[in-house]
Amino acid sequence: MMRGGNREMRRMLDKMGLEMKDIGSIEEVIIKTETKELYLIKPQVIEMKGKDSTIFQVVATNIEEKQRDTPVFKEEDIILVMQQANVSKERAIQALSESKGDMAQAILNLTT
Repeated sequence: MMRGGNREMRRMLDKMGLEMKDIGSIEEVIIKTETKELYLIKPQVIEMKGKDSTIFQVVATNIEEKQRDTPVFKEEDIILVMQQANVSKERAIQALSESKGDMAQAILNLTT
């Protein structure tokens, strides 16, 4: 840890052009991946703003993990199925779901 504590840390952040503030009273942060969702309950969130970007630091002790029921498909995969089978986006997503993400099988199912 740094000698001088919080004051020294703030000086360093100022030199780097970062503005730091604690965002209070956060109820929940959700992180979604292709296969699961992470629920961070009552986390502490620190926002650090720079010139070109913003960084969020999230610290949580209570985390719930859930598997996603509906698969998430890449937009380019959906578009390819739509173009090849000449169908709507909804039909392409349904076909991809039924074929468990196999694009070739989804296109075959839609065209035969």
